[in-house]
Amino acid sequence: MNHFDTIIIGGGPAGMMAAISSSFYGQKTLLLEKNKRLGKKLAGTGGGRCNVTNNGNLDDLMAGIPGNGRFLYSVFSQFDNHDIINFFTENGVKLKVEDHGRVFPATDKSRTIIEALEKKIAELGGTVITNTEIVSVKKSDDLFTVRSSDQTWTCQKLIVTTGGKSYPSTGSTGFGHDIARHFKHTVTDLEAAESPLLTDFPHKALQGISLDDVTLSYGKHVITHDLLFTHFGLSGPAALRLSSFVKGGETIFLDVLPQMSQQDLADFLEENREKSLKNCLKILLPERMADFFAQTFPEKVKQLNLIEKEALIKQIKELAIPVTGKMSLAKSFVTKGGVSLKEINPKTLESKLVPGLHFAGEVLDINAHTGGFNITSALCTGWVAGSLHYMSDGPYLSIQVKQKE
Repeated sequence: MNHFDTIIIGGGPAGMMAAISSSFYGQKTLLLEKNKRLGKKLAGTGGGRCNVTNNGNLDDLMAGIPGNGRFLYSVFSQFDNHDIINFFTENGVKLKVEDHGRVFPATDKSRTIIEALEKKIAELGGTVITNTEIVSVKKSDDLFTVRSSDQTWTCQKLIVTTGGKSYPSTGSTGFGHDIARHFKHTVTDLEAAESPLLTDFPHKALQGISLDDVTLSYGKHVITHDLLFTHFGLSGPAALRLSSFVKGGETIFLDVLPQMSQQDLADFLEENREKSLKNCLKILLPERMADFFAQTFPEKVKQLNLIEKEALIKQIKELAIPVTGKMSLAKSFVTKGGVSLKEINPKTLESKLVPGLHFAGEVLDINAHTGGFNITSALCTGWVAGSLHYMSDGPYLSIQVKQKE
């Protein structure tokens, strides 16, 4: 039987960073992963480019984590998005910042990020075992026993970083929630977040059109970002972000020209009153979208009466789109729900019910937007869960990474 100080189950971003942190603090550390390689889901993020974090400030981070982001204040005081940037830069990864503060490796390859994490684990002496599925986890006295079909390990500290239930093909099957339930933890209801929206809308007319920085809103939730019309409805960052707040049955509103007020649009139409309506709108919008808005109105701008003009402007600024549902968890980017935060210490991510048991990443009831926020949450909670804060037989000096040379 192999004994380790710390065992981590799940080799995604949270698990890899937990292994780095644990090893950094001198713990004999084992990272177990069911897939052949670490970071399978991470490899596909950002279109395969890996949007590894976001370079915004703390307020930006909180805005990017709509699902219980406030729980992470203690985590971010120890390790935040700027520490992620420093970590990769100091470990030889050149990064670049794109629109909306999104941070990518300069290579545009997710393998660059994964390999940097793997290299650091090895450099710090951590052990990694892949292609190994865990079948049971138990605790007796102060020791956890972790079993696969043919091996057994023990440890004092167990960190669960198995992800949620989105994209199960990457290994996110919800096993971490089973572990949590085994130890009498509450798991909140799971649903899709960062999910494409299914809509009752004339899809064919607009399918394939991509719009930059439009505003999608539902009640108090207002998202300005890029949007893609698809054969089933809406995708792209604006739709994915709004999906955290809808389930189906709602009507959302699209402003395709948020940079222009209704008065600006009225003035623009007046300035171009001699043009055909289609040609006038093509100055502002993609051709097929201009055709879509113009189809029920008179051919010439000057033929619009006041009521028609107001109706056209309202459509452009507040296009009503009925939402019929969301993509399933299996086809969504993020899982909303997870291990209840009421039962987790926010400073250490240790269970309040089971000493030595920690959770990090998407297995927790935290959901964040794409654009670097979800991976930021995973990496930062991974670092904190792996850190030495204290042990049951007495306090350790907690050395935060920001103070470590």
